[in-house]
Amino acid sequence: MYSQFIKFLAPLVLATVALEIGGQFLNGGMARVPRAAETLAAFGLAWGLTNILSGPLYQTRQLALGLIEDRKQLRSSTRFVLAQGVILSALTAVLGLPGPGRWIVQDLHSINDALADSAQLALLLMAPLTLINGLGRYYSGTLARVRRTSIVSIGITSGIVVRVLSVFTFVDAPFVEQQPILLPILVTTLGSVVEYVILMTGHIKYARPELNPGGGSLSTREMTQFLWPLAVIMTFQGASRPLINFVVSQGDNATEALAVLTVVYTLGHLHYGWVNELRSLYPAFRDEKDSLRYIRRFAAGCCAVSFSIAVLLFWTPIRTVILTDLIGVSDRLAELSAAPLIIFSFFPFAVTTRGYYHGVGIVRRMTDAMAPSAPSRLTAITIALGVFSFTDLPGATAGIGALLCGFTAEASVVAWGVRRRTQRLQEHATHD
Repeated sequence: MYSQFIKFLAPLVLATVALEIGGQFLNGGMARVPRAAETLAAFGLAWGLTNILSGPLYQTRQLALGLIEDRKQLRSSTRFVLAQGVILSALTAVLGLPGPGRWIVQDLHSINDALADSAQLALLLMAPLTLINGLGRYYSGTLARVRRTSIVSIGITSGIVVRVLSVFTFVDAPFVEQQPILLPILVTTLGSVVEYVILMTGHIKYARPELNPGGGSLSTREMTQFLWPLAVIMTFQGASRPLINFVVSQGDNATEALAVLTVVYTLGHLHYGWVNELRSLYPAFRDEKDSLRYIRRFAAGCCAVSFSIAVLLFWTPIRTVILTDLIGVSDRLAELSAAPLIIFSFFPFAVTTRGYYHGVGIVRRMTDAMAPSAPSRLTAITIALGVFSFTDLPGATAGIGALLCGFTAEASVVAWGVRRRTQRLQEHATHD
């Protein structure tokens, strides 16, 4: 059983790790352009806001894993995802325009005109990526549903290769020197388009033919009932980073702190991002006998590996090599990044718990029982940020510390919700 888990997860893990490494190349590119701190801060701010709106589409992968059984259901769910993507892309574009968008980006975050201009340009030009990335996630779910995770890995890895090559190609381009924010916009867009094309092709060639041609279609109500709790979860998760950015932007040395957060968000995600894929195990192996017991043991092993990697990368001199030599940040930013990265080491414990119970909840269609975990995360972050404001902690350190509090609260609530709902169902079955 464990060998099957490894075969299923290995391509996803490889793609996730490659994605995080690719993000470091992008950060390295931004660190080498004119007005580097401003560019890092602007792109980090824009990407955080984009994540809020793309959050509901992020869970379309779970929609494909949990609900789709045949081609009729596939057609109805594809129309549903497409419609949602168009709406959310339009809302992303609004943030890049004058009016409410300017108020949210500049006035709400109390940033200067130059930083706001760059962030809004990024939001406007990357608006189509909300739809493209959402459809890509959806197709990765249909491929995982038929255990074709190798295609998912190829798509994501190809997108990363394009991003890395684009950084080297465009970092010294004249248009980047004039408008540095265009580098991350162009690099991110090219990578996302390549990834989407490969996933869509794999879906058409491998996933769709393996589904039963018969069956009945899914109603909008069924999909909404399944997806809305997951969308709420992702929306609140996506709001975590902008909330932290907002609070940090109000403090001293705001641009410097936002630049540090942009670096450590990506680098700190390197060791635990792949653990999120544990949520796909139970949906993919639900028909295997006694699979849940094996998944629990496997998840514990993954958590131990993730934590060990973090200790090696962030608790040793390797951290300095990564920050100053590979990414190319200044000694000052590297010093400020040290404590946040050490805090990131403890994220695998919460992420493993959350991933396991998410998988159980998706298969048992208990997504509504998982929904309260979302506001609990944001509430914990808000409380922690308030407490840390009375300390002398640097802005980035306080922000990542608050994020860990949020992750821990979220994992605890989702575990409690799924276990409680399962226990109630078992009690009802016994009474019946």
